[in-house]
Amino acid sequence: MAPRKRRVSEKVETNTSLVACPACSLRVPEGRLYKHLAADCYRSETDASSSLSHPEIIDLISDDDGKSASSSAPSSPTPATRSAPRKRKNSAELSGKCDRISSYKRPKQEDNSAVEVTAPLADRLRPDTLDEFIGQVQVIGPNSPLFDENGEASTGNIIFWGPPGCGKTTLARLLARRADATFKELSATIAGVNEVRAVFNEARGVLQSNGRRTIVFIDEIHRFTRTQQDELIPYVERGYVQIIGATTENPSFELNRALLGLCRVYVLERLTDEDVVKIIERAVARVMSSSPRDKQDTPSGSASTQFESAEQPPPLFFAEPPSDVDGPSPADAPGPPQPRITKHIITSIAHLACGDARTALSLLELVLHASPETPEETLLDTLRHSVSTSYDRTGDSHYDCISALHKSVRGSQPGAAQYWLARMLAAGEDPVYVARRMTVCASEDIGVADQRALPLAVSTFQTCQTLGMPACGPHLAQLVAYLAEAPKSTRSYEGYKCAEALVKRGRGALPPVPVAMRDIPASRMDELGVGYRYPPDFMHPVPNEYLPQRLSGELILRKEGDLSDKIWDEEALRHWEEAENDGLYWEGRPNDEAL
Repeated sequence: MAPRKRRVSEKVETNTSLVACPACSLRVPEGRLYKHLAADCYRSETDASSSLSHPEIIDLISDDDGKSASSSAPSSPTPATRSAPRKRKNSAELSGKCDRISSYKRPKQEDNSAVEVTAPLADRLRPDTLDEFIGQVQVIGPNSPLFDENGEASTGNIIFWGPPGCGKTTLARLLARRADATFKELSATIAGVNEVRAVFNEARGVLQSNGRRTIVFIDEIHRFTRTQQDELIPYVERGYVQIIGATTENPSFELNRALLGLCRVYVLERLTDEDVVKIIERAVARVMSSSPRDKQDTPSGSASTQFESAEQPPPLFFAEPPSDVDGPSPADAPGPPQPRITKHIITSIAHLACGDARTALSLLELVLHASPETPEETLLDTLRHSVSTSYDRTGDSHYDCISALHKSVRGSQPGAAQYWLARMLAAGEDPVYVARRMTVCASEDIGVADQRALPLAVSTFQTCQTLGMPACGPHLAQLVAYLAEAPKSTRSYEGYKCAEALVKRGRGALPPVPVAMRDIPASRMDELGVGYRYPPDFMHPVPNEYLPQRLSGELILRKEGDLSDKIWDEEALRHWEEAENDGLYWEGRPNDEAL
């Protein structure tokens, strides 16, 4: 029997696999890729997903090609399809559907403009070029390893390690733009292994097809698990992608050693107050330049008019305008009174931001929305209460603050020690953890110089366990003040470390305990002829063989007052005398030098 011929309505689409567009990364049917490119990639992922929810759009696309773009696999013909041939649409139906499709797209454009307008000020005012980037001179300044001799970006694989708001994301975007590479962004907080693999495979395809490299920016890269980090290594090793990771945590602790070895780590510092002031003043100038009153003659159809048509904060001016900010003076400004941004407000914002540009611009946005009649002190008080303390009980700030407290106590700086203690407790630190660390400090740094330090530390530790916060706060303050002002001695701590080193050095072949030191009855010692001298029986010191023979003569615990291994730094001592001792000579100076 001859095979039955397939009807036209049963035609199977064979080229409906989805591929990624090399221009906009949208996944489209392979058969429609060239039409998609010819249309300048005007459809976004949101358009594509929204079209699937409207049958009219799918039908229109199907009629345009003679086949359905939504089909993904051959389907078996059913009796319904054999008996009911496909009804062709007339021109009136197609025209009506085109009108309805246009109505679906118009809200999409309005939503996009609304998103751009309502974006946070920190996102809208990101610099467009490296020349506009403020701060981090040690990374992007002259002779920076980020640029070659021609000034071109030679990024390689980079890890930017720095606090929030110091410019990690902005710098990554600017470097990718200067390197003329495709730029992709991933957030390690939400991206999974499948998303990472898809982006990296697409980057490999783009590199193989047109030779264009891809830079993938991974924000909060320390949030990736070890398995997710392992996924990056093959692509990075083969050069399919270049990654720029941003992290607020120490990459030596948070990243795989193999991945870390493929990247260069750049430390980004907190912005100085001067840098933050420049950022605020530039933001004020840009907001004033986009003010509606400065652009009343702008054509109604322009993009800037659309931007200004949305609800905008009122334009602002300086009561004392800086020299580098251009804008209308208060006297010439028409309309209702505007918020006054004085130099005092700007410096206060910079101080409250603590080197975080994003926080500074968020505070500036609060000022923009404040009532013009708000008194300056009330406005500043609102800004102070809107800033939360930056402290992570499991992150770098946790260890940095406890280290600062310990070092302030060791350096006999009670004022600084009280500050770090208050900062940790105010941020919600566990007081038991602080008391435990101070107990360690009492033995390591005070030791035998003050025998009351350790009992006080243990007592305070138990008090913190019993009372908790806030009742135990004064007890911790008392302990910290006592330890900071107590005399310091590390003899016991250093002696133990020396003995520990001797044990580790001889591990595997430790010498036996001397016979006189063993647990042997005195009568038995007499029989063996071992002479152990019992010190309490004598009026004077007596010798005994306390150490193994080969360790005799080892200096384990130094004598009190032994300064033979200490360093004399005249420059550091003079600096301390000027800063801490009112310019007077230190009492421990030799007499001839003090004179």
